[in-house]
Amino acid sequence: MTRLAPGFLWGAATAPHQVEGNNVNSDWWQRELRTPGMELSGDAVDSYHRYAEDMRLLADAGLTSYRFGIEWARVEPAPGQFSRAALAHYRRMIDTALGFGLTPVVTLHHFTAPRWFAEDLGWLGPKAIERFQAYVRYASGILGDVEWVCTMNEPNMLAIMVWMSDPVRSAAARKLLTPTVADPLHPILPDPEPEVGLRLVEAHHAAREVLKDETDAKVGWTIANQALTATPGNEAKLRELRFIKEDLYLEGARGDDFVGVQSYSSQAVDENGVVPHPDAPDNTLTGAAYRPDALGIALRHTWETTGGVPIVVTENGIATADDTQRIAYTSEALRHLFAAVDDGIDVRGYVHWSALDNFEWGHWKPTFGLIAVDRETFERKPKPSLAWLGEVARRGGLEASAESGDKSASVSA
Repeated sequence: MTRLAPGFLWGAATAPHQVEGNNVNSDWWQRELRTPGMELSGDAVDSYHRYAEDMRLLADAGLTSYRFGIEWARVEPAPGQFSRAALAHYRRMIDTALGFGLTPVVTLHHFTAPRWFAEDLGWLGPKAIERFQAYVRYASGILGDVEWVCTMNEPNMLAIMVWMSDPVRSAAARKLLTPTVADPLHPILPDPEPEVGLRLVEAHHAAREVLKDETDAKVGWTIANQALTATPGNEAKLRELRFIKEDLYLEGARGDDFVGVQSYSSQAVDENGVVPHPDAPDNTLTGAAYRPDALGIALRHTWETTGGVPIVVTENGIATADDTQRIAYTSEALRHLFAAVDDGIDVRGYVHWSALDNFEWGHWKPTFGLIAVDRETFERKPKPSLAWLGEVARRGGLEASAESGDKSASVSA
């Protein structure tokens, strides 16, 4: 069996806007209200009130970590006006996780920002960096015993969201309902603009500076890893697109304590750019190809590009209504993770996306969760995949036959 790092994290993840409900002061809430055809987050799955139940289910299954976020729009509802009550809520979440034996991995910005921040040019505004830094400084007051802190989630995807909300863009660009679910008009996401990306790198470094001054946490950020590969003769095009889509942000992680790898699928690059996923029976509910091997590609590329920054897999999963497929995908993805560790890549944890079926940035249909939720009653219904992953965590790995590639064994707990 692969020798994992001491204290290796086995967990699952959520994001505030996707699970809490009624995040009415955020820019995404406003986007939902004004975008025709976009589904609304509404009550989401009411995790703002039910987080203890969610954590208990993870801990009882055998997981050892929970990644969740602090919602900036709740903590700072007006510029410079911080909510002690909101921050105390997130401190209770930290205490609850610790009480269940779950190592909290806390994300300070998961795509959403206060409405007032967005209305003042958002990340491109003249005060954006100092405003984010001030929020991080305030939030750091509850992070004294938190070991893992992510400043931002997927800045390369956030840069696309900035592009989506730009009022001078074409009407077609503004009709991109979500950056996470393919549709016939947008089978390939637009490239994040380097200007925005560089601003986000600056914001990350500013937040990292505060957290290093105020806490003892390991600090990093998480990147959307697309596991791009070149078709024959198109290696130069691959390098060009990788920098724009991913490597600018991976290079921004140099000097961090860790970097979060977030991998779901893989795509090829030809002379024209990224090749759309062809239709296939096993494509996921987001339109992505079934590619559990993408995690290994992402780990190896991240390790090389960052120059050896330790890695936590902060998201990996599949949008499917078939939980047997979820177990098979995750089992194979873990085999690729273990192979990377065997080759000397420093991986400190595996955090599955997601803990719950939740709001998928404009859509409710894609289901990633280890736990189903009845959106009328909010009843939690653990899926077999939760018990399976918990048993993997207890064992510290897959069964020997699964690690060697026997798919029939890999889906058994």
